[in-house]
Amino acid sequence: MSILRPPRRHPLLYQVNTRVLLRELGARPGRAPTLDDVPDAFLDEVAARGFDWLWFLGVWQTGPAARAVSRSRADWRASFERDLPDLVDEDISGSPFAVQAYRVDGRLGGDAALARMRERLARRGVRLLLDFVPNHVSPDHPWVESHPEWFVEGTEVDLSAAPANWLRVATSRGPRVLAHGRDPYFPGWPDTLQLDYRHPQLREAMARELESVSTRCDGVRCDMAMLVLPDVFRRTWGERRGLAPGDAAFWPGAIARIRTRRPEFVFMAEVYWDLEWELQEQGFDFTYDKRLYDRLVHGEVRAIRDHLRATPEFQDRSVRFLENHDEPRAAATFEPMARHRAAAVIAFLAPGLRFIHEGQIEGRRVHASMHLDRRPAEPADPEMGAFYETLLGVLGRREVHDGDWRLRECRPAWDGNPTSENFIVTSWQLGERRLLAAVNYGATQGQCWADASFEGLEGRKIQLADLIGPDRYERDGSELCGRGLYLDVPAWHTHVFEVKVA
Repeated sequence: MSILRPPRRHPLLYQVNTRVLLRELGARPGRAPTLDDVPDAFLDEVAARGFDWLWFLGVWQTGPAARAVSRSRADWRASFERDLPDLVDEDISGSPFAVQAYRVDGRLGGDAALARMRERLARRGVRLLLDFVPNHVSPDHPWVESHPEWFVEGTEVDLSAAPANWLRVATSRGPRVLAHGRDPYFPGWPDTLQLDYRHPQLREAMARELESVSTRCDGVRCDMAMLVLPDVFRRTWGERRGLAPGDAAFWPGAIARIRTRRPEFVFMAEVYWDLEWELQEQGFDFTYDKRLYDRLVHGEVRAIRDHLRATPEFQDRSVRFLENHDEPRAAATFEPMARHRAAAVIAFLAPGLRFIHEGQIEGRRVHASMHLDRRPAEPADPEMGAFYETLLGVLGRREVHDGDWRLRECRPAWDGNPTSENFIVTSWQLGERRLLAAVNYGATQGQCWADASFEGLEGRKIQLADLIGPDRYERDGSELCGRGLYLDVPAWHTHVFEVKVA
């Protein structure tokens, strides 16, 4: 395999839905398309846009049991048809998170095709990210027969009291009542069965599965990673007779085992409920930053600013996004277009891992379910595409990966003017390379004085060139370092200034 360049401090990730991507490639003579059929031009484009990582979501083997659940649930089907009105059964492939085995689905070309894909990516300097689903498996997973004790087991009373959370399963050892996978706050996922992390042999088996996955990629995104934390698991499922309460820790040991062999391997956690830092401490390189996303959605500017005051260690390991396969499309969420641009500049010019979802660049608006391998056709939005191509160019700059980041303070333009509270201003600097990003994240015209002090500007004539717009200004460096930069801009307006000595 080709030698990859050292990973960047603030990498860029692109996610694709593997099944949808292959379906849209169209039929091949005598067979369905596999990973080998992904065009070189597609991979070239991913690399040319500056992405360090490509996440092929949903490559693992799933089984007929989970697929049958997806096709038979009337409530699910109704939601599928809202997104895909001409839905047929063949479009419903089942959830990729109901894993039957950690081998690449034969319909996608199997493990050999994945190995070839990884080599193709490596030749382009791109790393491969895959899924790991720790909390649950499909109802027809082999362990149901060979190791039913590795699942959370209940009683007929449990099944009668909460039928949405339990399933009667026939095994060679007799019928069992097993729990569906779930989190503490919602009913179970009926196409899954819950693994029992109170059982030491189960934890060892899952650590081996994770090791196996790690030999076939460069990093993993761990689905709902907080659900197997000891405190969360006990809150959901209680204690288990014969097992000590503290025995359920999984991540530190599992991650350490892989790091001894592959210290460069990357772990990314999907995590919520303010448990991000705990998972970072347990060994994860990056954790989802759902808090920033929610605050951007709700327009909570002060909360956004306070969130960006977190420690550098936490910021550098946060995953910034405006959409993913679980969230609505950003083009439909952040309206008007100017607001989308503003949210993107705040999120992606913050430190951490920058996560772009397939279709986001093209401005797709329909959020198709992960249970489907087909989505509706949508015309690309050229304005959205042009913006993202420009933004990706900014994100490729050295200072945005290797420089120092700062959250800047903003002062009222005059007494009694509250609109300065709507501004988020940040900067990056690497030597003489300086960027200043200024966003009015408010629905009205706003004014402020923004801190624009950089070392070495005093007494110099300074050029400000907007990298995402046409504006060009000359300013006095001493004024920038003293009073600051005066901004008077429309609602949702965004600047990303390159700050240079004239």
